[in-house]
Amino acid sequence: MSGTNAASGAAPCRFAHYFVICGIDTETGLEPDELAGENFEQSPLKRTFKSKVLAHYPENVEWNPFDQDAVNMLCMPKGLSFRTQADSREPQFHSFLITREDGSRTYGFVHTFYEEVTSPQICSAMQTLYQMHQAENPSSATPSSSSSSSMDSLASSLDEADSPSSSSCRSAACGGYDASRDTLYVSKALCLITPMPFMHGCRRFLSQMHRAVTAASPPPLPLESYVHNILYEVPLPPPGRSLKFHGVYEPIVCQRPGPGELPLADFPLGQTFTLLGVENLVQLFNCTLLEMQILLYSQDYQRLMTVAEGITTLLFPFQWQHVYVPILPASLLHFLDAPVPYLMGLQSKEGTDRSKLELPQEANLCFVDIDNHCIELPEDFPQFPNKPEFIQELSEVLLRYGISPVGGSQQALRELEDDGRNGNLGGEQLAVLELLQGNATLERLQALAKRTGVRVEALRGVGGEGEGQGGRTAIEEEELRNAKLNVQLREVFASRFTTMFADYEAFVIQSAPDLESWLTNREQMHNFDKASFLSDQPEPYLPFLSHFIETQMFATFIDNKIMSQWEEKEPLLRVFDGRIDKARLYNVRAPSLRSSNYQRCTVLKESAQAIEQRLMKIDHTAIHPHLLDMKIGQGKYEQGFFPKLQSDVLSVGPTNNKWSSRTATAQRRKDRHRQQTEHLTLDNDLKEKYMQEARSLGKNLRQPKLSDLSPAVIAQTNWKFVEGLLKECRMKTKRMLVEKMGREAVELGHGEANITGLEENTLIASLCDLLERIWSHGLQVKQGKSALWSHLLHYQAREEKLEQQQAEHIQSMGEIKTDVGRARAWIRLSLEKKLLSQHLKQLLTRQALTKKLYKRYAFLRCEEEKEQFLFHLLSLNTVDYFCFTSVFTTIMIPYRAVIIPIKKLSNAMTTSNPWVCVSGELGDSGVRQITKNILEMTFDCQNLGKLTTVQLGHDNSGLLAKWLVDCVMVRNEITGHTYKFPCGRWLGKGVDDGSLERVLIGELALPNADEDFGRGCRTPDMQHSPGQTRRVISKVNEMLLQVSLYLKRSLPPSLQRGSLTILLCGEVGLVGALELFFHNGFKSARLFQKTVFVWDFVEKAVAYMESADQMGDMQETAEPLGLTCVSLCHYVSAINSSPRNIGKDGKFQLLVCLGARDRLLIQWLPLLVECPVIQRMYEESALLRDRTTVNALIAVLQTLHDFPITLEASLVKGIDL
Repeated sequence: MSGTNAASGAAPCRFAHYFVICGIDTETGLEPDELAGENFEQSPLKRTFKSKVLAHYPENVEWNPFDQDAVNMLCMPKGLSFRTQADSREPQFHSFLITREDGSRTYGFVHTFYEEVTSPQICSAMQTLYQMHQAENPSSATPSSSSSSSMDSLASSLDEADSPSSSSCRSAACGGYDASRDTLYVSKALCLITPMPFMHGCRRFLSQMHRAVTAASPPPLPLESYVHNILYEVPLPPPGRSLKFHGVYEPIVCQRPGPGELPLADFPLGQTFTLLGVENLVQLFNCTLLEMQILLYSQDYQRLMTVAEGITTLLFPFQWQHVYVPILPASLLHFLDAPVPYLMGLQSKEGTDRSKLELPQEANLCFVDIDNHCIELPEDFPQFPNKPEFIQELSEVLLRYGISPVGGSQQALRELEDDGRNGNLGGEQLAVLELLQGNATLERLQALAKRTGVRVEALRGVGGEGEGQGGRTAIEEEELRNAKLNVQLREVFASRFTTMFADYEAFVIQSAPDLESWLTNREQMHNFDKASFLSDQPEPYLPFLSHFIETQMFATFIDNKIMSQWEEKEPLLRVFDGRIDKARLYNVRAPSLRSSNYQRCTVLKESAQAIEQRLMKIDHTAIHPHLLDMKIGQGKYEQGFFPKLQSDVLSVGPTNNKWSSRTATAQRRKDRHRQQTEHLTLDNDLKEKYMQEARSLGKNLRQPKLSDLSPAVIAQTNWKFVEGLLKECRMKTKRMLVEKMGREAVELGHGEANITGLEENTLIASLCDLLERIWSHGLQVKQGKSALWSHLLHYQAREEKLEQQQAEHIQSMGEIKTDVGRARAWIRLSLEKKLLSQHLKQLLTRQALTKKLYKRYAFLRCEEEKEQFLFHLLSLNTVDYFCFTSVFTTIMIPYRAVIIPIKKLSNAMTTSNPWVCVSGELGDSGVRQITKNILEMTFDCQNLGKLTTVQLGHDNSGLLAKWLVDCVMVRNEITGHTYKFPCGRWLGKGVDDGSLERVLIGELALPNADEDFGRGCRTPDMQHSPGQTRRVISKVNEMLLQVSLYLKRSLPPSLQRGSLTILLCGEVGLVGALELFFHNGFKSARLFQKTVFVWDFVEKAVAYMESADQMGDMQETAEPLGLTCVSLCHYVSAINSSPRNIGKDGKFQLLVCLGARDRLLIQWLPLLVECPVIQRMYEESALLRDRTTVNALIAVLQTLHDFPITLEASLVKGIDL
């Protein structure tokens, strides 16, 4: 009892929680590690055997219970490693971490070395295994590799195959293991488990412990003294302070950042940049921010850990929220099947080709081959803002420390390796090569030496304990240099987020009155005003930011911000908010004035100085190791063997040192405070439950449990994946519907402006990613990078008609080069056709195929969840998407156009030659001739986008040249969208307004809508009785208001050209409103004369103005009025002289559109009203003769002039102004 309490009482403030020894259990002997994958064709020395935790001190720590299985698995991820005297037996170091279910982390640091096997039983068993192997595989007994084991993963791949000295030794050993001739060695691991990642300090302590065992003379004190000291007498350094404690031979210094600084990160970032290069690392950083699946791949466990910790460190102030396993043990490879974002590290086997590595899913995978310094990126993701300038600033920092931004320090080592392989190295150079291998720091120094001409021999002091500047050793100098480089690189990354999210607080929505109600309703609440935030950002940032604010790490960051109003701020948030406040003091700017100019980091120098000051001036020194009250005669020193430690002295901490009692007092004070406040706050268990639920939105399983690998636990884990996928599907479809309906509400005049086009595309891309992950879950055999596309091809191969034509269209698209791209195009096309749920349901009805392709636990074989999933997708049919049409803008699409005449009249057919030109948001089809009297055609042209107008005309040839057209229907044969272009007018000379060409405005036709096409006629009534005047005014105002509202909300005109055309020229648009106004009281019908049109009135007014100008009557008018007359005459003349035969109503439409574009309408109206011609052509009660009404109309039109209006080419074709 006392031992446990003493061990745990001060644990939260202890430097180390456990000291662990792993190795071979001589009592159980050689046990094959079945989970790691046994290969009986290999030599026994290469096989995998189970390791055991031989001892750990203390027995347990209350704050951090000892997880024996997990620690054993991560100390020796590939089990025990055997070697003989002929093999390289250099000690190796690696790190690991264990993430608990609540997200807290414990770090492990492991020093692995080889110890001679003294057990006759083990040697005999190995001899027997080797003889059996030799008998079964006589050809394998060659002088080549006698032994290479899983331990090679911790070393460079050069150890075995490339060293000439080792190969000569192997020849002498005749390639096998003979107990009478060879000495057998087995790996043993010393491990420190710590609450914080003091990597350098732990590495030096463990290295000194090993030196104490291998040295010719015993250490100054028994090893128990040093273990007891680091477990119980060395505290964590206080924030902002440095601490010195003592190893076996030399003191060790570590420092901890202060409350306002970036959190502790002791893994060498310089090595991460050296391994990958700046360009690759920034791309990996981007993929991590966007929460893709990230797989690190290397032979060296420490490299996996260094890159993983490096990249997550750079995320500040955000934190990775998903599965995080930097070293994935062989027994947990099934976790690569997880259909969730993850960051995992996989140890590569020597000589394994990347192409042979079978991964369950690659559609959204970022594969990082660390040893070969390259990465494979997913398709189609946004780039990090200001990427070139960002890379430039990082490169400058690296160059100041002598590191090449493209990983150049590796080149020197590779050249040396090549020489060594070819036998061209002398003894001294060979020694340098051995020194360099596996040591990134020395690799970098060697590269610098080569560039600067420094002699190689001068580098040797680095490996020892020579004096550096200020009395520090060379190792301490290198650690200081690494620490300064670390913090400066991190500051550059942190500075980018401080710039991008400087005003994020303004968009946090804090709607809940207290913590409990917020936690209870978290899922239904909107916590961040994403649309307003995006509208406030520089345009180049939008593609990245629109994706990033949808991630779980951003959602958790905002959650922490909201909760900070009720409880203490999360540490990373506190530091980040402090930096933003500091930036505001020095740089006051309006939030709306966002700039995309790159802002460099300004605190590089001071951040490095803070580190140097702490390491130069030691703040605290821990108690020296001292003799313990031990039993005499136990743990006798024997060179080369780590002794069995006395557990009784290591299970009890000291009771009389000041630090221990101070910590215990502080702990009691905390306990009392917690008891006093417990009744004021939420029940902790309930709060934790709410928090886990709140933070699990969009993520499924934070961390696999390493200690229990029973079938029941694996099944439970897969069930969590299935539940998580279903929940994610529900959330995504709900979000898509809310966004889409919100946009439609805005278009109808409700709500606020929104950057929905970008956000909608982001959400659809996220849905594509989710479907790929669902189709990848539980695959029997992976075929191709896209599991969904592979399933579709299997289905088609069985001659099933799953919209076979649709898949063929996708396959024929030359712009798409990969299966992942084809699958995403298929999803987008199905969504646009409102057939996604139906298609996927049809795909899954073939149960025999599904069973063949998927394991029993796969999501697609869980019937109830699958039905709910399809139901959620079905809900997306309630809104219209153009996600295929708007993305694949360069593909060729077949269109079908049908001209529908009014059949009840004899002039349904015409002798003239008709033509049509279809226009959309992305371009037009050009003039297409239609076969006479067929009135239907199909043509291929590049994607036109949403269709907006059709120009319809004929050449007026033949006896029956007059043509009465009801409407034109145009169908996109790939997406199935059909557009209706109402006409209801004549085309022909001497009939209607004499038009041979009309511009028809179209809108998307509802599927299966039984409409009377004749009702589509847009032509207004020619006369209105005086009783209708009030209704006309109301309708005109309503139309104009709608146009004005739209323009206030609109995006840049180029993005909304089609919608603007409908609002200008559609049935309820600006032109229609002005036609109603001008037709009120208009004397259009004449007895025994042809019909008069509004354009006739405009022409007569212009003729009057021109004649008056010639006679000099207008010379006395004000200058602006005279200019306005000139502009009106000029525009009317240009329209009349146009080569197009658009008719009088078409000309009036064109004049209104040009006047709106060029802000001239409100200047032209008074001219027309003042013109004497109005008295002859309008009744006295006409609206155009009522000054009050005209002034009101001008006031409404004035609002349109505040916005830029872009006209489609089809409207203004042939007009020369």
